[in-house]
Amino acid sequence: MKTGRKRNGMRVLVVEDEARLADALGQIMAEKKYAADVVYDGADGLDYARSGQYDVVVLDVMLPKLNGFEVVRRLREEKNATPVLLLTARDEVRDKVNGLDCGADDYMTKPFSPEELLARVRALARRQGEVQLETLCYDDLTLNLSTYDLTRAEKSVHLGFKEFEVLRILMSNPSIVVLKDTLISRVWGTESGAEDNNVEAYISFLRKKFAFLGSRVGITTQRKVGYRLGVEG
Repeated sequence: MKTGRKRNGMRVLVVEDEARLADALGQIMAEKKYAADVVYDGADGLDYARSGQYDVVVLDVMLPKLNGFEVVRRLREEKNATPVLLLTARDEVRDKVNGLDCGADDYMTKPFSPEELLARVRALARRQGEVQLETLCYDDLTLNLSTYDLTRAEKSVHLGFKEFEVLRILMSNPSIVVLKDTLISRVWGTESGAEDNNVEAYISFLRKKFAFLGSRVGITTQRKVGYRLGVEG
């Protein structure tokens, strides 16, 4: 696995079991100053994509452990809307239809030119940016993405910037454990020097806000790993 650590700019996940091609795709992304994470099987690809930190996933169809169709199907079942570009050596119409029906956003047949791949990645990233949600909801909580207000019924509380960012990530990925490293990278930045105790402090602040609102939503800690939202009682 190769991991891009640049926080600014586009972030792309490449899932491809042909190591030479996978690494070449990662290098192509790096040359365009995109942060690229490269993994080599469907199970790892699904785990990485579930983090919600990518602008686009470039996903091969024929993968060990889980094929690309299954990866994208599971992502969509979990309400993960990250754009997916499927890559395959197959060019039959039924395979393309199958991929799109599973929830993929675009489809490229090998071999392809790097220029076309990059153009399609950029197009998918722009398309994602055009979807402007106003709120995120989880059980009895609603987070306003414009005002940073967290509301339950008729009661609301204003969140600080880092509280908002942490909660936005958790509410965008309600079905999974969000890693502490992911929160540090996306909220503080990898060059910030922030550590686990910074995350723990803001999780504590959010729990107090939930209690103030009388919400039944809680934040569960998975020791030494991360956090996930859940409904108490």
